Parts: sequence; C-alpha cells; structure tokens
Amino acid sequence: MIIKILLASLIFIILSIQLFAQNNDTTFYAGKYSFKVDSIVIKGNEKTDEFIILNELTFHTGDEVNSRILNYNRERVYSLGIFTHVEVIPFSINSVNIIEIEVKESWYIFPIPFLTLKENDWKKLSYGIDLFIQNYRGNNEKLRLHAAFGYDPNYLISYANPYISRDNNIFLNANVSYSKIKNKSDIARTLYGADFDQKVSGAEIQVGKRLGLFQKLYVNLGYNVIETPFYLNGISVSGSRIDRIATIGVGYIYDTRDLRQFPRDGLYFNTTFDLKGLHIDNINYNVFTFDIRKYFKLTKDFSIKGRVKSRLTSGDEVPYHDFSYFGYGDRVRGYYYTKREGNFLYLTSIELDYPLIKDFNVNLKFIPLLPRALFSYRIAIYAELFADAGLTKLKGEATLIKKVDSAYGAGLTFLILPYSVFRIEYAINDLGRQQWILGIGTSF
Repeated sequence: MIIKILLASLIFIILSIQLFAQNNDTTFYAGKYSFKVDSIVIKGNEKTDEFIILNELTFHTGDEVNSRILNYNRERVYSLGIFTHVEVIPFSINSVNIIEIEVKESWYIFPIPFLTLKENDWKKLSYGIDLFIQNYRGNNEKLRLHAAFGYDPNYLISYANPYISRDNNIFLNANVSYSKIKNKSDIARTLYGADFDQKVSGAEIQVGKRLGLFQKLYVNLGYNVIETPFYLNGISVSGSRIDRIATIGVGYIYDTRDLRQFPRDGLYFNTTFDLKGLHIDNINYNVFTFDIRKYFKLTKDFSIKGRVKSRLTSGDEVPYHDFSYFGYGDRVRGYYYTKREGNFLYLTSIELDYPLIKDFNVNLKFIPLLPRALFSYRIAIYAELFADAGLTKLKGEATLIKKVDSAYGAGLTFLILPYSVFRIEYAINDLGRQQWILGIGTSF
C-alpha cells in the first residue's frame, strides 16, 4: 500500500506537468465570448495603488481575453490578500471593450490574540498576540509583530515589500527573531539524557527580482546564534555550546496558481540552496530544498492536486537543530504529531477536492466605530479525500520502505477569506490508527 501511494503520487506529478504544458486552456466558467481589450478600469481601490493590481494581470490593452482568462485574473488579484471582494466585469460602450476590475479593500491592522496547544499537550500552552499591518501605504507591504509566551516563548518582527523598486521588480523580505525553544531532536535528547532548552536569536534578509508574472529569483542572507546550556558534539558543532551560523543562499520560485489561499489550478515550484556556517567556527554544511505542487481541474467542480517535497542536508557535520523534521512544519496526516528526523526528508501527497458550498460573499452588519471591511468575507467549504506518505533518514542509512509513514483520509476545508483557512480532517495510518486533525491553512 505504501509503495502504491508513493508511486501513484510521483506518476501523478510527472503526468500532470505534461498536462500543464499541453493543455492550459481549461474553462473555468461557461461562456465563449472572446474580444480585444481596449481599456482597463480599476474601481474601489481607495488605498491600494493601481500598479499593485495591474502588475498581477496576465493581459493588457490590445490583448484578446475570454471568460477563462478573466476568471483566472480575478483569482490572481484576490491572491494579493488585501481585498475582501474582487469582480472582473467585461462590457462594451460605443464599440469600446472595457474590463472593469472592482475591488473592496480589507482592513489593514489586525491585532490577533492567540492560544495554541503545542504538540497536542495541555501542559504546552503558548499564548500571545500577533499584530499584522498590511498594505498600509497602498503598496501591499506587510509588517508583523509577534509575541508568544508560555511554552516556547518567541518574538518576531518581520517586514515584506513586494516592490522596493518598481522599475526593476525588486522585492525585499526581512525579519529579526528571538526564541527559547525545547529541543526537538530525539537523538539529542538521548545523547544528553533529558530534555533541554535552546535560545535562538537571529536575523534574515531576502532580496529578489520578479522575472515576469510567474518567476522569482532571490538571495538569502542570515545570521543565527543557537545557545545550548552545555556542550555535546552534534548538539553543537562549533566546538563550544554556542553555534554562530552565517547563511548565504539562493532560491527560485515558479508559480502559476490561481487562488494562492486555496489553489485549484496551476503549478508551484520552489527550490533553495543554502550554504551554512561558511567555515566560521568550523561550521560548514548545506541545505537543499525542492517543493513541487500541481493543481488542475478534473471537471468544473472536482479538482486534484499533488505534491512532492524533499529537504536534504549535507556537509562536514550537520547540527541536530537543523535536521529535517516531520511533526513540526512538515507533517504526514495520520502521523500528525509523530516526530521523525534525519539528514533527508521526503514527502508526497495527493488530494481530491469538491465544493460543498461554492464561493459566496458575506457582508455582516458591522459594529459601530469598527471598520466595515472587517465584516466582509468570501466563504466556501470544500470536501477532500487525501493520501500522504513521508520518510526521513540519516546520512549513510539505507532507505527502507518499512520506515515510510503513510496514511489516507477525508476532511473539510473552510475558507473565510481573506482572513483565514482552516481544516478538520480524519486520517487512518498504515498501522490502522485513527486521528482527528484541526489544521490552519491549506494542506498544500
């Protein structure tokens, strides 16, 4: 069964890429109109600069469009995450063909308190506040201030600007963080003989260039300090209890997804290569990641998506705190809270989705003195069937099929856009064990 899941997922990715290259003209909505665009008009953008919207469009004046193209572009504009409602309306006046893009802007300041149950353990409660400030100058910039207390306290300031240079399509992401986290490596815990905390502080800056509509190329620069209360080789690799790790890396993204918050059509590919340590304090290793996801519609309502991801580490000596892990960011549903670690991680997933409630817009009665935009949402509910499989292994260890974790299941995904996506899922793993999952965001 495990082999079948893996092979089926890999074959799916290969075939779907071929399908994408050969047939990218799937009709989203009924309608066979096609005409040349004479003018593009944008309405409702009280704050947002027109450039931010126009730069997402795959068509310009003078191009031919149809219903499929217009629907795809509606989803691209919505994917910016700064609008509660987007409509693309084609009409003609005196033989002039006009495309009107009508938007309603979301509120831009979100102080969100949170209470998180870490690792499904009531003794591991994390609580705090997330403050999001987005699109505050109309340029789709994002500022985040995060403070978490209790279990694994952490603090973060991040800033993202998609256009620090509009003429050259240059973007910038930067963050500064500090955290006190529980060691997540079972190998390190066994080596030390008990649990322990590590203090992690660091900063990262990413500068990149957007290459046309679908591609991005970027460079990462980072510096992290990982402080352990004691020294044991492998837990730290600098020869002391403190690892100071400089990072330089490159990355590439190809992304043609329609609605990024819940894609149903398109291709996403992301790969990175990071040099870690740079021989400072005798630290020198590499991290390579590869993530490809394909989405396409089988029919008007049924859509299917598949994913293959890997994270590979190599070099002189990789510290346990930078191993590849399941049970944290990457997970196999059915083994959602199970921890796996190694130098290498492989993950594959396939999922079938069907809309139980198709997209519709809701405008609730707002509370006086509060912004109306806070009470406007795009809502949908999707049913899903899925299968996941994943494997981690250590350097030099044989790849054993019996070590692969696999599971299948079903669930519901709730879209409350542009603010939230959450899932309720039921999984059965290859040992016959059952698991309920409450997840935030899409599965992939």
